[in-house]
Amino acid sequence: MKANIRHKGKTRVVVIGGGLGGLRLMKALKGCGMQVVLVDKNNYHQFPPLIYQVASAGLEPSSISFPFRKILQGREDVYFRMGEVKSIDASEKVLQTSFGKLYYDYLVIAAGATNFFGNDHIAADALPMKTVMDGMNLRNTILSNMERSEVETDEETLQSLLTVAVVGGGPSGVEITGALAEMKRTIAPRDYPDIDTSKIRIVLVNSDVRLLKSMDEASSVRAERDLREMGVEVMARTRVADYRDGVLHMEDGSTLAAKTVIWVAGIRANRIASTPEMTLGAGGRIVTDTCLRVKGMNDVFAIGDVSIVDGDQDYPHGHPQLAQVAMQQAENVARNLIRKERGEEMVPFTYKDLGTMATI
Repeated sequence: MKANIRHKGKTRVVVIGGGLGGLRLMKALKGCGMQVVLVDKNNYHQFPPLIYQVASAGLEPSSISFPFRKILQGREDVYFRMGEVKSIDASEKVLQTSFGKLYYDYLVIAAGATNFFGNDHIAADALPMKTVMDGMNLRNTILSNMERSEVETDEETLQSLLTVAVVGGGPSGVEITGALAEMKRTIAPRDYPDIDTSKIRIVLVNSDVRLLKSMDEASSVRAERDLREMGVEVMARTRVADYRDGVLHMEDGSTLAAKTVIWVAGIRANRIASTPEMTLGAGGRIVTDTCLRVKGMNDVFAIGDVSIVDGDQDYPHGHPQLAQVAMQQAENVARNLIRKERGEEMVPFTYKDLGTMATI
């Protein structure tokens, strides 16, 4: 089976993943004369920075998700195919996908990353927060537990239902914790008048000594102070070992009974099965050179959370897995593809840090 997209005599760029990096790349390639094909397992783009608002019932899913076909309307020689990439044959320049074979001249992997649990119990029972569907599932879980709380008579079970644990003290953890604290203060008393909202516990479990360790210390101190003032319990230097039967088990031997556990404690790059092992770095990220070309593969690039640049002296351990990095890398790859088609030398990627933000 073939993807049923004709080359039309043009150079074809296939983009795997329609996140912020993938979409920015497609925008940057507008009018370049090349054919662009986007492959994504969903038929919509989502805005990850606001997924926590969906999870806390602050926004509807439709507010942060947008159909690819609507976004790409009016673009000639731009195609979208919904499906998953199963393998890459770099020698033949062909992808094996869930909808058939798809040939490329250039391939850009922008598949992003997902939560990494490292424990079967945690993976099965804790709730990630990487997609709109994750956000909806989390919201439904929280509201369902609130409904159960109204009729629960056993005190231990009731407290477990009213306890929400957030594992991970990075921006996502801080933001969802703050949103849940606001939910406790404003929504719970109005919608659940029969529940003693003072029993609702929101616990932020952080393995590091401070929150927001990627930011300056003043921001960390301010974030923890503000969260504590909002009624959040912050557990520092606490690493989760397991989660089973509704109980979080810490490495220090302590436990926390919580029917809702949100896991935002780390991410691992999404894996395409045929990617050679020698191209994978820390966190499963695909190793590229400074021009974002995947090592060991010709005419294949990787951007965003899925990639790690080898040779960037300013970021020896990889760039932060942030939206700005993905978008700037997308623009660099687009410029380099155009330069290569003109027979010009590619230019290395240089990241311009525009700052980071966590909203409480």
